[in-house]
Amino acid sequence: MTAAVLTGQLSIGWSNDWLDRERDRRAGRRDKPVVSGAVHPATVLTAALVAVAGCVVLSLLTGAVPGALHLAAVTSAWVYNLGLKATLASPVPFAVSFGLLPAFVVAATPGADNAPVWMVAAGALLGTGAHFANVLPDLADDLATGVRGLGHRLGRRACAAAAAGLLLAAVGVLALGPPGPPTTGGWAALLITLPVGSLGMARARNPGSRAAFTSVLVIAVVAVVLLVTSGTRLR
Repeated sequence: MTAAVLTGQLSIGWSNDWLDRERDRRAGRRDKPVVSGAVHPATVLTAALVAVAGCVVLSLLTGAVPGALHLAAVTSAWVYNLGLKATLASPVPFAVSFGLLPAFVVAATPGADNAPVWMVAAGALLGTGAHFANVLPDLADDLATGVRGLGHRLGRRACAAAAAGLLLAAVGVLALGPPGPPTTGGWAALLITLPVGSLGMARARNPGSRAAFTSVLVIAVVAVVLLVTSGTRLR
């Protein structure tokens, strides 16, 4: 399971670097190995294809159903790289891939039932929020090179608000979704993220403020920790 996820993520990252190599050059992204000349583009493409082939084999070794779920998640991410990132549907692959990931993990675990709806929904919300948060640092460069996904079209302030709102919703689902009363960790997550999100959005009105992006990162970390620890609620 771990190896399947690793190879899938490598294929997604490397394919993105290869597909965006000219755009990254125009944006002056010298932090990218392909742009700096540290790695030849053909090497990156070959590595991406080898990784995705390994991902297919390793995913199917976990079983037909979990393997299909994981490969659907990886395919969704590749579709984003191949062009959906520049359309109004740019958040969709993040919702699909992040929602399918916990479903894959649960399905591949011996003796486990299907992933509950609240866990899949939380993953989808977390992924969509992460998409909008990921747009913020590179928004200007992306617009200059022709990338106009939904977050870019919304603008910086609305994009930050969408990221925070979706991540807060993910925290809420993770805290309140499992059967039974919320755990101490769930209440703590809500008490941390609600004021952080509100403060970040309030200070985002100040020109040049990074408060919104910082608050989004804090909420994302809390959401991920809550998602991982919520696995114990499946017993």
